[in-house]
Amino acid sequence: MSAVPLIDDLEVASYRVPTQGPEADGTLEWDATELVVVHLSAGAVHGMGYSYTAATPAAALVREKLAPCVVGRSTEDIPMLWRDMQRTLRNVGLPGLGMMAIAAVDQALWDLRARQLELPLSALWGQLRTSVPAYGSGGFLTYSEEQLEAQLQGWVEQGFAAVKIKLGAEVSDAERRVDLARRAIGPDVSLMVDLNGACDRRDAAAMLARLAPYEIAWVEEPVSSDDLAGLRWLRDQVPSGTAIAAGEYGWDLRYFRRMLEAGAVDVLQADATRCGYTGFLGTAHLCEAFGVGLSAHCAPGIHLPLARAAPVFTHQEYFHDHVRLEAMLFQTNHRVEAGQLQPDEDCIGHGMRLLRSEAEPFRLSP
Repeated sequence: MSAVPLIDDLEVASYRVPTQGPEADGTLEWDATELVVVHLSAGAVHGMGYSYTAATPAAALVREKLAPCVVGRSTEDIPMLWRDMQRTLRNVGLPGLGMMAIAAVDQALWDLRARQLELPLSALWGQLRTSVPAYGSGGFLTYSEEQLEAQLQGWVEQGFAAVKIKLGAEVSDAERRVDLARRAIGPDVSLMVDLNGACDRRDAAAMLARLAPYEIAWVEEPVSSDDLAGLRWLRDQVPSGTAIAAGEYGWDLRYFRRMLEAGAVDVLQADATRCGYTGFLGTAHLCEAFGVGLSAHCAPGIHLPLARAAPVFTHQEYFHDHVRLEAMLFQTNHRVEAGQLQPDEDCIGHGMRLLRSEAEPFRLSP
């Protein structure tokens, strides 16, 4: 039998953190971020994971369905636990809420495992890079021109080589925002745009043709990420220097494989708060096999060890809401230097810890 202490407790809590003001992209408006946080214990060692989701229902799934799968088990068996959690939620439904609940537990399992071994997670998985390229992301449709310009210039001052803004379906407004962004960042910083699936394929093609003089480096979800044929068609329409990206709503390897087999993207996005650490690592190997780049969506602190270990990796999204949230509620695990995420080399596990007193005012019940 293993000498590794078994998992003896699971704790889950949900939180709701208001944004600094109303925010919107091409298809959605919001004024808060909800997250579910999972802690696992094995004796005196603890692991933590989180997912941003509809927090209270996700917490109920973790408490009622997933806790019995992992308590009393060993972190030596994470692949087995991953399988068992998915089987447990078969009738509940895996895509969406189910996988985001699993993702938080999966992160906590890996964090706990690395802490039991007194290793950084990136060392446990096998480290390929010491720092991680990142890009500034936000640029919400609710921002005034002054707010947008200030945010963009702030990212440039931090040394980011690329920045991303939101666009809606209205072409003239999109051009106005892109023109403002290009003037704010200058000619040497890559400009990325995210439509969040706001257009159909022909309207997206017309918009991108109109924006061609601004040298857009990256177009994210110009159409719905479910329209794989539309994404592939748009790849053939845009200039060779423009990457089509999607995948942030992927829940499992089958989703990502279909996207890659369709030739739908130049860079695939994955999010470990939706597909877990286990799913993200599998996706990285898929991208390696297909010769396609991989970018991590949001939650920079959670993704940092993955970014250091993944066999292929393009960059990490340094998303305004989650950067702010992680700084408010967690002991973080990195700093930004010249547009790169530099990890805390002394950390073990993923290096993050919930600051319970700071988080408590935002806690939801039960």
